[in-house]
Amino acid sequence: MIEAEVHLSLHNFLRSQSGFPSWPHHLTMARLVARALRLDRSALIQVGALCGLQGRYRTSFIASALMWPNPVIVVATLEVQQRLLNIEIPRLQQWLSTHKPIRIGNTWPDDNFPGLLLTSPQAWFQAQLSNSTAFPPDIPTIIDGVDDLENWVCEQLTYHIQPTDWEQLMLSCPQQREIIRETRVKLTHELFQHPENPYNCYLISATEIDILQNLFLNLQGENLPKIWQSFSQDFPFCYHHIPSFLSWATINRRQGLFTLHYTHNEFHKALAPIWKRQPVVLIGSALEVETEAPLFRQRFGLPDVTCLRFSADTQGEAIQLYVPYKLPLPNTPEFQGALIHNIRTLVCLSATTLGITVVLVGDVPLKAKLGAILAGEFGSRVQVEKTCLDDNGILVTGWEFWRSHQNVLPSPRLLIIATLPLPSLENPLVAGRVAHYKRSHQDWFRLYLLPTAISELQRAIAPVRENQGIVALLDSRVVNRSYGSQILAALSPLARLNYLDPSLFSSDTQQE
Repeated sequence: MIEAEVHLSLHNFLRSQSGFPSWPHHLTMARLVARALRLDRSALIQVGALCGLQGRYRTSFIASALMWPNPVIVVATLEVQQRLLNIEIPRLQQWLSTHKPIRIGNTWPDDNFPGLLLTSPQAWFQAQLSNSTAFPPDIPTIIDGVDDLENWVCEQLTYHIQPTDWEQLMLSCPQQREIIRETRVKLTHELFQHPENPYNCYLISATEIDILQNLFLNLQGENLPKIWQSFSQDFPFCYHHIPSFLSWATINRRQGLFTLHYTHNEFHKALAPIWKRQPVVLIGSALEVETEAPLFRQRFGLPDVTCLRFSADTQGEAIQLYVPYKLPLPNTPEFQGALIHNIRTLVCLSATTLGITVVLVGDVPLKAKLGAILAGEFGSRVQVEKTCLDDNGILVTGWEFWRSHQNVLPSPRLLIIATLPLPSLENPLVAGRVAHYKRSHQDWFRLYLLPTAISELQRAIAPVRENQGIVALLDSRVVNRSYGSQILAALSPLARLNYLDPSLFSSDTQQE
């Protein structure tokens, strides 16, 4: 069977590679991928946060794909595609003596192509969600990095009405030019009545709904541009309390312009048909604590699939976790002062630490304030969302910047997290999604906010595991709320620190 062939060949290859990054699960993962290819059975694999960050597991699924005698599609980001094409595939092909054709592209080469196609998530999901024939059905597909699945799908399912689209609408419907112009003026007036928020976006209000409904009534029978056709067709579903769509506006106050957006709220309905077209192996780093990943599968409409979750190396990947018990809760007036004091203490204690310190702050105004305070005390060592750091630099950053740049920055010896990355209900888009869960009578905290925060945490601390560094989580909800035990379980393996001592940051301790 293909599983045995892959196991033996990969085992011999790994033994031949001196200095090859070790990972104890290469053979198990390769066998499971080969089995999925042979049985046409989909699978969901969690490789662990650190392994996901380093990408060591890719040798396993590429070996199976190269040895499989039939065509295979690998869906991966452009960065990963280049690594596969330039490093992983040539190295394995030479050892395995396989000559399987390799292509990169946004469509399937031809009906008789017998090889391996590398394509991007954007191209593959765009084709699948639009029922395009760019990729034939029944071709086994391996999707790498599904921690970002929601972003990929949302990107394809979100439609935007840009300022220029209004001009195009007037050109297409010259008889309705004045009505279109008047609608845009009314919408501009209404949208700019919203108070400013840090996100510059606002859920569409009831008044704005009426304005748009009147426009579509007047445009009935007109030959609308494609984007307006889609918007007008989906629009009734956005606003009759059917939780299939979420619609909002972003505004540019300086230019006096706005953009309308709408997207699906129920990804599982859009994605469920896709998984039936071909066997799919989905690979992520840390999707859920449970092997079966029930919440992930429910959210994205995954059927009954083979699930595998690799455990972390208890010794080699353990972090030292400090969670203070007596800090004020984040929603209290006393929290900010206590937080700043604790961060200053931690930075002072780690002054002799070899390596960078990262301070993760989700609150945008607080991030700027904290950066200014630390810069006033520690000078140019402190940078706010910059990648050029001294050897003992201090990076103050938000979650998005850290997620995007942690691959190119040194692994921190100390990672300070101000608060749990629970999506803020002050963000209109988060509030809109929560409203969808409420309308569906679902537990919005357990199904949405908490899993999102846990996934973000696991990915954020992954670089610290490389050198068994220290993570200071300064959010006392971890010890004062019932869901704290779930968070601690997700961050394992770890060693709890009940107090701080300068010796924790000494060079001798680090070397040990």
